[in-house]
Amino acid sequence: MRTAKILIVDDEPKIRRIVSSYMADEGYDVAEAHDGETALELFDADPDLVILDVGLPGIDGIEVLRRLRTRSDVPVILLTARAEETDRLIGLSVGADDYVTKPFSARELVLRVKAILRRAASTPSEDTEAMRFDGLVIDTGARTVEVDGTEPELTPLEFDLLIALAGSPGRVLTRRQLLDQVWGWDFYGDERVVDVHVRNLRAKIGDDATDPRFVATARGVGYKFVGERA
Repeated sequence: MRTAKILIVDDEPKIRRIVSSYMADEGYDVAEAHDGETALELFDADPDLVILDVGLPGIDGIEVLRRLRTRSDVPVILLTARAEETDRLIGLSVGADDYVTKPFSARELVLRVKAILRRAASTPSEDTEAMRFDGLVIDTGARTVEVDGTEPELTPLEFDLLIALAGSPGRVLTRRQLLDQVWGWDFYGDERVVDVHVRNLRAKIGDDATDPRFVATARGVGYKFVGERA
């Protein structure tokens, strides 16, 4: 099995050294970048996951993430300072899979990396039947979605989130349940990441939170799929 490659992007040498050491101990191939421009150059080596600091000099982490998302759906974990709540939410809306606040536990970061890589490596059976609803077709084998004849481009995480919801139509799934199903049972992050990714998913499939056609909010609890079977 091919060794996963991790790109670590942080302008603090001590943080890069610690994270690199932990990732190497887990058997991952590691590359390091001290700024955004170097990260974009090293990205051509096709890493399997990127650990990206938001507060980079020059091109900041949010802009690096924007540029990466025009090229790839590679999983990205943001590193943010505790005061950077806005940056965390922007990063998630741009397409980050997770975030970790500084100071952080390197062991916890390793667990999150493992969970994300495990999810990214999992693929459904090719003979799985498509899920059909009024105006929506989800082909779990091809991992494609069609909404009213158009095919929105979902990230792997958004697709898995839609599958989790559509797989239990009419049932309210709590944020914790969605985290367990989509992010992995060992996900230790903030449950609000679910809200941001549901918002992104709704935007791409043309859904309206105030008048939901597919995904409804169970206020204070989670979400449920309300699409009608075709």
